[in-house]
Amino acid sequence: MVLLVLLTLVMLLGLLVTRQGRLPGLPKFAVTGLHRNLSLLAVVFVLIHVLTAVYDGYVRIPLTSAVIPLTSSYERVWLGLGAVAFDLMLAVIATSLLRRHLSRKVWRGVHLLAYVSWPVAWVHSYFSSKDLQHGILFVLALACLLAVVAGVIWRLASAARDVPRAERVNLLMAAVHHRSAAHDRGSRERTAAR
Repeated sequence: MVLLVLLTLVMLLGLLVTRQGRLPGLPKFAVTGLHRNLSLLAVVFVLIHVLTAVYDGYVRIPLTSAVIPLTSSYERVWLGLGAVAFDLMLAVIATSLLRRHLSRKVWRGVHLLAYVSWPVAWVHSYFSSKDLQHGILFVLALACLLAVVAGVIWRLASAARDVPRAERVNLLMAAVHHRSAAHDRGSRERTAAR
């Protein structure tokens, strides 16, 4: 649960930092630093989580199952999702460590995998642990889910407000025109091929 809460906080701070947000009383660099430090703390907890799951004698989970999906005989699908989430996190971590050597476009593209990693990790957490499916832990898991959903909705709404209304219409019309032109080209090519 500590790991799920940490990952939720990292995701929410990432959403806030992306929109140039600030927390009350903290400048942007402090929010960015908090995001980075919570991310590192979450990595430590992920490693503890993986190692304790592998070395716990209750069930046999091979270490390779932490990175190779669907290789565990125990809870194959749910642990496989955990491996997928872990692999996505590793990609985000690696590119973050190499950020100054990568173009912003490459770094950002890989960093966006966090938006995939979090829900996969949440599903892994919820379905691989019967404890999270009822009681106070269920409420906490649900609160994490609702917080991230609200954060993503806020992020998307905020991004939509950044595009002036007239430009939104132009972008929409350009997309419709592009799709229509592509359809017309395809129709002409099919007709020519007959």
